[in-house]
Amino acid sequence: MSVAGDQAVGLPSSATRHSASTPVSVPVFDLDRMGADTPAASHRAYLNNAGAALMPRQVVDTVKAHIDLETEVGGYEAAALVAERHQQVYASVAALLGASKDEIALTENATVAWQMAFYALRFTPGDRILTVQAEYAANYVAYLQMARRTGVRIDVIPNDASGQTDTAALARMIDARVKLISVTWVPTNGGLTNPAAAIGRIARAARIPYLLDACQAVGQMPVDVGELGCDMLSATGRKFLRGPRGTGFLYVRRGMLEALEPPMIDHFAAPWTAVDNYTLRGDARRFETWESNIAAQLGLGAAVDYAMALGLTSIEARCHALAQRLRNGLNSLPGVTVHDLGERPSAIVSFTLPGLAASTVVGFAHQQKIAIGSSDPSSTLLDARARSLPAVVRASPHYYNTETDIDRLVACCDALLKGTPP
Repeated sequence: MSVAGDQAVGLPSSATRHSASTPVSVPVFDLDRMGADTPAASHRAYLNNAGAALMPRQVVDTVKAHIDLETEVGGYEAAALVAERHQQVYASVAALLGASKDEIALTENATVAWQMAFYALRFTPGDRILTVQAEYAANYVAYLQMARRTGVRIDVIPNDASGQTDTAALARMIDARVKLISVTWVPTNGGLTNPAAAIGRIARAARIPYLLDACQAVGQMPVDVGELGCDMLSATGRKFLRGPRGTGFLYVRRGMLEALEPPMIDHFAAPWTAVDNYTLRGDARRFETWESNIAAQLGLGAAVDYAMALGLTSIEARCHALAQRLRNGLNSLPGVTVHDLGERPSAIVSFTLPGLAASTVVGFAHQQKIAIGSSDPSSTLLDARARSLPAVVRASPHYYNTETDIDRLVACCDALLKGTPP
């Protein structure tokens, strides 16, 4: 089996090709506990964690308990009763990232978090934004809008031979006009993990603001903003972190806060201190608004605490091993193409079956109680066009999945290729 586009980008055989017989050692978790905490995983192979992971019961119970409390005493009173615990969510997120809690803002989702940081920056005609080949669509259209508004230029950093962002090329692109380096760390498809820390070292040396989209990274691997060297980082709760939908957060380095005024404010972000004046908060919560979903944010905190208790290093090892088992199985099937790039692919596995639309594969898998997803070329348009990618099937295992879950998906694909039910 070959990886699509490997000749164009010079992929080494070790990057994404592995023999089906290559043994994969999968770190052992307490799967009985995982099953008890995630009942749905016992009757379906849930491999769509890059979309929205299954929440553990601790998260669900936390959200339900607060909704019940609101039902009994009202929203304002309920918020007052849990104020201390709600504040602890900031501390939990900060601990997850290696940050301080005053550098954390809670938002409705990762997109809002990213937008609040990006649109707080100031650009003038001739300024440059450096971004990556596999940049996510939501971010790129914001660059395009900023280019229309201000005349800023968007420059794309090329990939290296493995398909990940070429840091040597990035270093050569730095000049006085570069006002932002903005990177998607783990793209929505393609299995890639970009060298975020190496990019951060270049940004820091050049004193250029560095915005990191960590939407697919948080919850899948350790994240330390100090090691990454980023000034701003956005993430969601619903993916590998296993939190509720409608939650996200933004990290802003303390030294960067004073340089950023949010694109929109209310009296929580900026108290009205005189008839003709306001004063921005001194912490990252200047990027929040007064109204928030307390139940969901408490659930986010529970999800962070759950992941931290398991250990992100162990989670990463198991996610990678399960994903590699899947790649090995898919590569053993005739005609299947795995589209993953990079020196060490993430737990997002992108592939196509010959002659079958991604939607067909996803639908057939659903009938077999296997949850997977798909990714349209428009989500990563630059990468899709460069590699002539169609819509791809996307499977994303997590630590609560079993080896049997992986093998079921491989068997499902094999049955589709043969035209026989599994």
